[in-house]
Amino acid sequence: MRITLALLAAALLGACNVGHTHEDEAASAPEPAGGAVTLWTDSTELFMEHPALIVGAPDKFAVHLTDLTDFAPLRSGRITLRFEPRGGGEPLVVTQAAPRAPGIYGPAPEFGRPGVYDLTITVESPQARDVIRVPDLRVYASAEEAPKEEGGESGGISFLKEQAWKTPGFATAFAANGRVTESFQATGQIVPAAGRMARISAPVAGVVEASGLARSPAPGQRVAKGQVLAVLTPALGEGGSAYAQARAELREAEDEHARATRLYAVEAVPQRRVHEAEIRLAAAREALAAFGGAGAARADGRIVIRAPLAGVVASRTLAPGSRVDAGAELFTVVDPSVVWLEARVPATEAARVSATSEATFRVAGSPDVREVRRTVSVGSVIDSVSRSVPVIYEVDNPDGVLKIGMAAQVAVGTGREVEGVVIPRTAVLDEDGRPVAYVQVEGESFEKRELTLGGAGGGRALVRSGIEAGERVVTGAAYQVRLASLSTSVPAHGHEH
Repeated sequence: MRITLALLAAALLGACNVGHTHEDEAASAPEPAGGAVTLWTDSTELFMEHPALIVGAPDKFAVHLTDLTDFAPLRSGRITLRFEPRGGGEPLVVTQAAPRAPGIYGPAPEFGRPGVYDLTITVESPQARDVIRVPDLRVYASAEEAPKEEGGESGGISFLKEQAWKTPGFATAFAANGRVTESFQATGQIVPAAGRMARISAPVAGVVEASGLARSPAPGQRVAKGQVLAVLTPALGEGGSAYAQARAELREAEDEHARATRLYAVEAVPQRRVHEAEIRLAAAREALAAFGGAGAARADGRIVIRAPLAGVVASRTLAPGSRVDAGAELFTVVDPSVVWLEARVPATEAARVSATSEATFRVAGSPDVREVRRTVSVGSVIDSVSRSVPVIYEVDNPDGVLKIGMAAQVAVGTGREVEGVVIPRTAVLDEDGRPVAYVQVEGESFEKRELTLGGAGGGRALVRSGIEAGERVVTGAAYQVRLASLSTSVPAHGHEH
């Protein structure tokens, strides 16, 4: 009996091991490969996923439909899928009255015979009415005949439809052949425009009055022309006595002018006397103006420091009760409504720039491309150290976003039109000083491409390398796709498969 039980246990163990081997082999066998299709019409984007198409097996599709007018999902409406067999015969027609989720339809056609089918999708929605044709769908007689999944992960950037639909401003467009004005890249800097920056210095040595400084504007605050910035009490013996003498001479000149005018009115003195008094008065005013202007003086002898122009206080380098020397800088006021962009054009490109050249630029930290208003000047001397020539452009800055000292990448136009692949300028991002764009290679898969640009104009950029005509580029919210490329987590997929 012991021998019989041992043999039975061995047999059962062997059978169990054989069963596990078959299950493991079945589990490790690759699954039949499904497919994915991405197509664009003038009004609709189709991204369709499906399993391997097998005769007799209800194959559930995931049909994603996007309205290209605003890149939103189709939220309602009916779609009809008509599968036409290539060899002739009765077509298979499947209709779904409404999406199962916004933008996602889940029809489940069941094929009766193998072969190649051409699919026509008819979209009837309040958002879009369209006909989309998908050729060459192959249906297999059995799962064994279908190609198997090869495994491995795709190297693209995953950005799901559910993410794109929820991202404000997301948009794509085709790269196409076109013409733009040729340009080349140069570095630049935002600087104050001529006549729109003032460095305000102490006209004489003195002490800053605390009461006046308490109302003084801080850096970053706007000031009006003539607004009081500070009050200075002149120091005697260090320009203060000369200032007092200039004030006294002005008072004497004013009195003399008033007296001469009165006497001339009663014909007590000749007109020459009035003319001499006017000359003396003008000279006295000019002498006092050297200390900060006649309008800056107060009756008590203190000097009022006023803003010479309207703008923003860029710096303030004084404290209440502090002593300042004559000529010491007290304030810097800048009018930022108009600024200059100083581009450093390489010597090798200098001959291609003229006073009529247009330019666009992007400042560090901002994806926005701005246009210059006009060319102010083109330098005539190449710097021996940097081997570059300065080109200055005038730029409108009504919102004050451009700050003095900002670095910029400048696309300097040559005035010559060139032909090639063009994309919307909003598709171009700056990554570490290199232009890049994101290409939609499939419905939910994107690639980053480094670009060589050849010009820009009319909201378009010419691409010399990196993108081919007919490829689809991200033109809106491309930065969100870039963030997705940096993410190490895999987003949850919301499709109804």
